[in-house]
Amino acid sequence: MSQTATPLEIKSASLDLLALQLRSSDPVQIEAELDHRFGQRFTDQHEAFVLDLELLTEPAGLDLATVLASCIKRGIRIVALRHPDPALEALARQHHLAYTASGTPSRPQAQANIEPAQMALRQTMIIDKPVRAGQQIYAKDGDLIVLAMVSAGAEVIADGHIHVYAPLRGRALAGAHGNTQARIFVHAMEAELVSIAGVYRTIEQALPTSIQGKPTQIYLENERLVITAIGE
Repeated sequence: MSQTATPLEIKSASLDLLALQLRSSDPVQIEAELDHRFGQRFTDQHEAFVLDLELLTEPAGLDLATVLASCIKRGIRIVALRHPDPALEALARQHHLAYTASGTPSRPQAQANIEPAQMALRQTMIIDKPVRAGQQIYAKDGDLIVLAMVSAGAEVIADGHIHVYAPLRGRALAGAHGNTQARIFVHAMEAELVSIAGVYRTIEQALPTSIQGKPTQIYLENERLVITAIGE
């Protein structure tokens, strides 16, 4: 090591994490919903999530230890709490979590108001080679077009729409910064996980024959994911 070299450096980093947004502080309801959405899908993967408490009326009263235990049983690793009230930072510290007051998802109405401006600035990223397992592609402030297969274990992310003109076998996350109007279009639907504006679904069982391996679109309707064959 040279005399001027140092053993570490501090650099800026941008991490794109999914958020679990709680709408209830009832541990029983949360446990049931985790079972419904995840089952054992993430048990061995230890996915990192932010726990978003913005919609809770009394977030300080949440039995956070029980919720964290429910998550870790399924391999869901909560790394931070998110809430605009800085008083929640103390709760985060008690459980050895980071705290953030920023990056809260936009309300649908606010998103609708700024969408024309976003569209005007939108760029399109085109990927013409296969996305291999372990790779992550992120189209910041724009749409993503993939002309080759997205393998299982790979991840494609965009702030806008995602188009995959080949089999999608990995994960696709559109509207990554809260764009509820974003959609995912897939030539052959075989995904592990799909997400629009943080609302996601893991694909644990075979999809209906009208969708499995077929051209498919995914979008949000009344804050729920809709997965439907293109052309229906």
